[in-house]
Amino acid sequence: MSKGVVLVLGARSDIARAVALRFAAKGHPIQLAARQSESLSKDKTDIELRHKVPVTVHEFDALDVASHAAFVDALPELPRIAVSAIGFMGAQAENETDVELAIRVMRSNYEGPASIFSHLATRFAGRGSGTLVGISSVAGERGRATNYIYGSAKAGFTAFLSGLRNRLAEDDVHVLTVLPGFVATRMTEDMDLPERLTAKPEEVADAIVKAVAAKRNVIHVRRIWWLIMLIIRNIPERIFKRMKI
Repeated sequence: MSKGVVLVLGARSDIARAVALRFAAKGHPIQLAARQSESLSKDKTDIELRHKVPVTVHEFDALDVASHAAFVDALPELPRIAVSAIGFMGAQAENETDVELAIRVMRSNYEGPASIFSHLATRFAGRGSGTLVGISSVAGERGRATNYIYGSAKAGFTAFLSGLRNRLAEDDVHVLTVLPGFVATRMTEDMDLPERLTAKPEEVADAIVKAVAAKRNVIHVRRIWWLIMLIIRNIPERIFKRMKI
């Protein structure tokens, strides 16, 4: 793997931090991008001290799609790898009754990541190289009553990444879709998650670094999720609609 710059979008999340550290450990310079970017100063210092690579910090608002082209143009160097760890779940019960909140969930998990990746894709294609890593979710593989607002947005992002991979194949641009399943983060700390199905952010980061090196297309961080979602996708609708999963 060449030691090109890695751009981490949504860099304040637990998964994003782990991803940045794993790529930095491989010798990659890092660009951290998020809202309230001043809060990333400790992460910048930590990565630089641990791994002796340059780290830059950039203000980025996934929902301000009108600013995305200018954001890419202002980067000190066009990255070789861009990782979208952008996301916002919210609580399903609140999402169902608060339309503005539901729209924020949809925009955070689909519109924003798709917008910034569209701008990066055009530039990567023009250069003839690069890797786009989209962290989506198994929640997008079938709509379920317990999280269909979040899941519908992730379904859109997964489909977007699939189409982008198809489009960019002839331009030697690699597109990786990551489907983590449950991950123990601040976003899920109030949820009672089964240990066997729950990865740590560092496990997700390791899987991403390996999949980028191997030029994988789609990965489930824990293989068991591939089987679980295969079963869920194939339950007949007349039965599925009465289930609570």
